[in-house]
Amino acid sequence: MQKLSEVTAVILAGGLGTRLRSVVSGRPKVLAEVSGRPFLSYLLDQLVRFGLREAVLCTGYLGDQVEAVFQEKYHSLRLSYSKEIVPLGTGGALRLAFPMFKTDSVLVMNGDSFCGADLGAFWLWHLLQKANGTLLLAEATDMSRYGRVVVDGKGRVVRFIEKDGQGESGWINAGIYLIRREFLLAVPEGVAVSLEREVFPSWVGRGLFAYMGQGRFIDIGIPEAYGEAGKVLRQFPTYPGSPSVR
Repeated sequence: MQKLSEVTAVILAGGLGTRLRSVVSGRPKVLAEVSGRPFLSYLLDQLVRFGLREAVLCTGYLGDQVEAVFQEKYHSLRLSYSKEIVPLGTGGALRLAFPMFKTDSVLVMNGDSFCGADLGAFWLWHLLQKANGTLLLAEATDMSRYGRVVVDGKGRVVRFIEKDGQGESGWINAGIYLIRREFLLAVPEGVAVSLEREVFPSWVGRGLFAYMGQGRFIDIGIPEAYGEAGKVLRQFPTYPGSPSVR
């Protein structure tokens, strides 16, 4: 059985960060400063903590800055870069980077959110279900910004409910996925596609599962959430010598 440490990790780091420009300007969203460190470093810390060794960063807007800050190595992680020339969305960026993936499944992370779940348990669940794709879910007290993922008793995703402005609690997409490499060939090449809005709904009934994680979730998509990120992330281990954005 393949180990999580052998899996290629992929971080979707090409977002424009339009809603954050009032507080983060002149740099890509993944380089937004949180407690003196780029937000991306907290995601890489999590990969290091769970023993992963290879990460592909899918960059776009101001992507050269990301490569300049992190270069080719982050602690025990080897870093490589897939840069989109035109915006391709989360699905299109992942498909562009496909030739760089070396393992049967890849661990995909959104570059603007963090969930402190147990990635080892997530990996074992994915393997036990023999899933084509598995979404990590987080429990939110207010789903109004996120929408909801509905699963059946066996953990299969049966439906996605778009955000409706209702402040109810429930399980949301935490922005971390395990996807079989070959299954990604179903994503159109060279086309702007959203994983969340187009790809995942089309995979319902085709081996798409969900894992209900227990970790704290935070995203930095809007200034209010970005302002809370430091309070959440300080409880997780970091590694000395991480790059600064100053």
